[in-house]
Amino acid sequence: MAMPLPPGLTPPEVAFLCEMELVTVVPRQRLEGLDLLGGPIPPLQPPYRAPLPLWLALLLKRQRRANILPPPWLCVPSLTQILALEQESPVFAPSPPLPLINTTSPPFVPTATADASAEGLPYHWLELGEMLLDAAADDVPEGDSVRRLMRDLREVRMAKMREAVKLLEGGREVRLVGVGGMEVAEGRAFIGGVVDGLRKIGASKELSRKEREAEERESGLGGGDEDEDDDMEL
Repeated sequence: MAMPLPPGLTPPEVAFLCEMELVTVVPRQRLEGLDLLGGPIPPLQPPYRAPLPLWLALLLKRQRRANILPPPWLCVPSLTQILALEQESPVFAPSPPLPLINTTSPPFVPTATADASAEGLPYHWLELGEMLLDAAADDVPEGDSVRRLMRDLREVRMAKMREAVKLLEGGREVRLVGVGGMEVAEGRAFIGGVVDGLRKIGASKELSRKEREAEERESGLGGGDEDEDDDMEL
C-alpha cells in the first residue's frame, strides 16, 4: 500500500525546481543550440555570455565546457550587508524587486543571472548558492567566505522562524514575507507540528468547555426539581 505524500514540497523537490532558474555562463567552446521544453537554447560561442537553465549550466561546468558567473548577491560584500540587515531587524530582509519587463523563464524571475539585483536574497537563494558552491566553487570569488556567510544567514533566518512560531503559540498571526523556498520546505514539518499541536489543544479546551456547560445545565435542572418537591410538601 502506497504511503500518502506529505503536504507541500519537500526539500529535494524544491532543489529540482531551482535547477530551472536561469544563470549566466561563459562558454569555453562552441556549442550548437538545443530545443528544450522550456524554450530553445541559442548556440554558444566564446567569449560571449549566455543565459542557461541551472541544470544545463552545471552539466557543462562538470564537463569543463563552460564557466558560471555567480549572481551579484552571491558575493562577500552583498552577503555581509544582507547579514547585518538580518541581524538588526526582527523581520526578514526584503526580496529583490521584481523586474518591470516580462521574464523569459516563467514562472521564475531572472534573480540568478549576472544582471540580477544584489540588494536582497531571491526565493531560491539557499539551494542555488549551495549548488554553485558545490559544483562551481572556482567560479565564486572568495568561496570559503561566501559559504560561511550563507551558513550565518541560514542560522539567523531560522532563528527568526522559530521566534515566529512562538507568536503562533500566543494566538497571534505570523507573516513570513521574504522566506525562501528551501527554508519553507525545511521548516514546514516543525511549523506544521506546532500548528497541529495548537489545534489539538484548542479542540481539547472546546471539549472541556462543552462538558462543563453540560454539567452546569444538569446541576441546574436537578436543583429545580428539588425546589418543586419542597413546594409540594409545603
